[in-house]
Amino acid sequence: MAGLFGTSAATAAASSTTGDTSKDVEVSQLPGDSISDLSFCPTADFLAVASWDKKVYIYEVNGSGASGKWFFEMPGHVLCVAWSTDGTRVAAGDSTGVCSMVDLSKTAPGAATATQVAGHTDPNNQAITPAVKCVRFFQSAGKEILATGSWDKTVKFWDLTSPTPLGTLECGERVYTMDVKNDLLVVGTAERHIHIINLKDPTKIYKTITSPLKWQTRVVSCFSDATGFAVGSIEGRCAIQYVEDKDTSLNFSFKCHRQQDPNTRDIAKVYSVNAISFHPIHGTFSTAGSDGTFHFWDKDAKHRLKGYPEVGGSITATAFSRDGNIFAYAVSYDWSKGYSHNTPQNPIKLKLHPVIGDECKPRPGSKKR
Repeated sequence: MAGLFGTSAATAAASSTTGDTSKDVEVSQLPGDSISDLSFCPTADFLAVASWDKKVYIYEVNGSGASGKWFFEMPGHVLCVAWSTDGTRVAAGDSTGVCSMVDLSKTAPGAATATQVAGHTDPNNQAITPAVKCVRFFQSAGKEILATGSWDKTVKFWDLTSPTPLGTLECGERVYTMDVKNDLLVVGTAERHIHIINLKDPTKIYKTITSPLKWQTRVVSCFSDATGFAVGSIEGRCAIQYVEDKDTSLNFSFKCHRQQDPNTRDIAKVYSVNAISFHPIHGTFSTAGSDGTFHFWDKDAKHRLKGYPEVGGSITATAFSRDGNIFAYAVSYDWSKGYSHNTPQNPIKLKLHPVIGDECKPRPGSKKR
């Protein structure tokens, strides 16, 4: 079902739901290349940032903004970053198939040395590098487990004590995106496959669906209560999907991150949905795209809460802080037009948006499902 939120992002921007970015704080110490991923620490006010400059940056976030606390280097371009569930360690995956980790509880501020804890290699020795595109931590039987998703078409699970994975999930296609919440793992691959996994049995696919969106999957993000997930595509659409068959009547999709021609009111441009983040307290969520805008939504009320003005470049990654009071977003080149368009003129920004008042609160009277 398209258009359930009633209006496109461009039309709604002129309405009373227009949000304010005037209080957003810009981080001054920035990576030297595009930002690929953001992750807030679950136990403290730290933000980890992955960059194509082959580094991971960890910032300490405070009332006035953020300051650089640690950084570490990787062999290749860093594509993903995640915190351990206890907030002491940061893992990152890169374009060479390496996943490395730093224990910050044992590391003085400044340059840190990362240790490789996982990796993917191409068994056929083909030219395509099996990059680690996604990393996530989760708890299983009281142990910390690291999941790595790769272009080698697998997700591997590691207990961080052995160079051999605990298990491997065959995904059939390249892993583009994945997310974890409680016992739910959702993996989005090439060819629009979406695998749903119960982490109590992580090497077995619970269910596979074809994305309800007709174009390439860009991002998946689990609901705060782990009953389902959101999917974003390169064609300016988002889908809300529940895990169990009994809830399929609640599934829907809607258009977003599109610009209308002001004269004809036809859709003039369609942009990729690059990032989706769920608010940890309210269960509402954000979308952000190549059009340089972000929006907050209430999936239960099928209602857009706020839409924000264009920020001067593609938004490549987003994250909410542990209490949901800060929404971080990265502005940088998103590689959608290839290497030749990655010029010095493309902005690189990291901004912190204070979540004030009812910006992310569900619509009054909305029915939780």
